[in-house]
Amino acid sequence: MDYKLQVGVQSHLEMGPLDDKSMHDLDDKCIYSLEMDAQKTQSTDSNEHVSLSGSLPVGGNKRIRNGVYKSIKTVVFSNKLNLLMPFGPLAILVHKMTAHNGWVFFLSLLGITPLAERLGYATEQLAFFTGPTVGGLLNATFGNATELIISIYALKSGMIRVVQLSLLGSILSNMLLVLGCAFFCGGLVYHRKEQVFSKATAVVNSGLLLMAVMGLLFPAVLHYTHTERHAGKSELTLSRFSSCVMLLAYAAYLVFQLKSQNDQYVPIDEEGSQNEENSDDDEAPEISKLESLIWLAIMTAWISILSDYLVDTIEGASDTWDVPIAFISVILLPIIGNAAEHASAIMFAMKDKLDISLGVAIGSSTQISMFGIPFCVVIGWMMGREMDLNFQLFETATLFITVIVVAFFLQEGTSNYFKGLMLILCYLIVAASFFVHEDPSSTSESKQPKT
Repeated sequence: MDYKLQVGVQSHLEMGPLDDKSMHDLDDKCIYSLEMDAQKTQSTDSNEHVSLSGSLPVGGNKRIRNGVYKSIKTVVFSNKLNLLMPFGPLAILVHKMTAHNGWVFFLSLLGITPLAERLGYATEQLAFFTGPTVGGLLNATFGNATELIISIYALKSGMIRVVQLSLLGSILSNMLLVLGCAFFCGGLVYHRKEQVFSKATAVVNSGLLLMAVMGLLFPAVLHYTHTERHAGKSELTLSRFSSCVMLLAYAAYLVFQLKSQNDQYVPIDEEGSQNEENSDDDEAPEISKLESLIWLAIMTAWISILSDYLVDTIEGASDTWDVPIAFISVILLPIIGNAAEHASAIMFAMKDKLDISLGVAIGSSTQISMFGIPFCVVIGWMMGREMDLNFQLFETATLFITVIVVAFFLQEGTSNYFKGLMLILCYLIVAASFFVHEDPSSTSESKQPKT
């Protein structure tokens, strides 16, 4: 009841008693006034609701646009290495307009470089939401995605030798170059002390690498000693059986790592005890979990497209530059594909998180040797390609010596810049060896028509 109605009632009461007709009129006025007030309130609320509901989609779209712009700015425009991204579309354009395989290969290589690094960045952002152990596995997995994609395309084209050499080169690059750069840069930053890492983790990974060497060694020995029970078939059968066993061993390793070693990637202090407080810093994810997944899908798809052009032009580039295919496959391709591992391992080593650097570098080598190579053998089996574990004598010997050297460097559980420098120099010797090495298998394979 409003103020005017209250005054009217009061004046009637002051004037004396009312008759029935007056009271009836007064009741009608009260009811009418209350209904009008309710209608006004309902109309106002409905107008406000319409106004708010009409403005929500506009504000939501604006927030979505701002989020997309911020995500693109963070991922694409925050790194100077991304200036190489236009070389990817340029490689496709050159391939369409000319037949110069050397330029297409070179431009594709440059275009893949920032994509591999951004793939590692998106993986690191996703690791914020998964924890350190799963994050370390994700870093190793997506860090090797470039090599695996290139290998699958090469396998599809029947270039089995390129697959073998590129996977071998990825192992050598991670064990010598990536780990060496991490030790060297971390040792320069902390030159007054020796950095430490978990010896137990290094021993487990070294054992898996030696098991991988065993899987590659026996088919090669069987081939070169001419002791096959069924000529031309025993070597391939042994390779496929060994690949299945290695995949089973790697699956068991993952279960062991996730269930029994949840603190594997927690840094340890100088006394050798794990220090969880030092592992917690002020870092926060720059993009959300959904954005990380979307960027992982985009980068993987774009790398797949460029890998197709890369594989198709590798033989033409070898002829144009007069460089052995073995050198291109073992040295050039892994350096580009391991850009993510390079960045991650060095960054963590300079923050005195050497356990994570070891997990990225050695863990990546372990994953390629125990999963990547057997996986390609099984995929080739499904495709009808006779890919085996016989990497030839020179390549197998190189891998065996590399694993032994790295195992000796890791046995103390300490690191300094001198050890890093030694690993880098060892990689230079390996690179020079493959530059002067002529692989007869890849030469004969390149002369065969593609199917």
